[in-house]
Amino acid sequence: MNTSRGPSRDAAAPAAGARRRGRERALGLLYEAESKGETATEVLEALPVLPERYATELFEGVMANERRIDELVGDKARSWSVNRMPVIDRQLLRLATFELMCRPDIPYAVVIDEAVELAKEYSTEDSSRFVNGILSALGRELRPDEAMTSPEGGGVADA
Repeated sequence: MNTSRGPSRDAAAPAAGARRRGRERALGLLYEAESKGETATEVLEALPVLPERYATELFEGVMANERRIDELVGDKARSWSVNRMPVIDRQLLRLATFELMCRPDIPYAVVIDEAVELAKEYSTEDSSRFVNGILSALGRELRPDEAMTSPEGGGVADA
């Protein structure tokens, strides 16, 4: 009988399933903020129940860093301005870029894979390829050491 507890994990860090739910909730909040033209504070104050901590962290982080995130995404999106991208794709790219920038505890490949899966679920198959290309290029820039050792690191940005 194996009594090993398995790999250790920071007790304050959300489990993978909780992060996935947090990303989905943050995506919805970002969509809402953009469609209503509201700030993060306005959106959160109007909610009857606050979202889980990870969703709030992502949402507020993207909103606070939107200009810098859009510059990074825009640099990698050949012939696509960020404002011309479909709303879901734009918000997914912002969300994942924030994670690449500010959450080094989440592996590069996980950030990209989650964004691609959310694009497949909430946008189109073409969107998933577009999101993958942009994020792979961004990951190589923002996390070069990690990208070199990741299977995702070999991808070519075809965006």
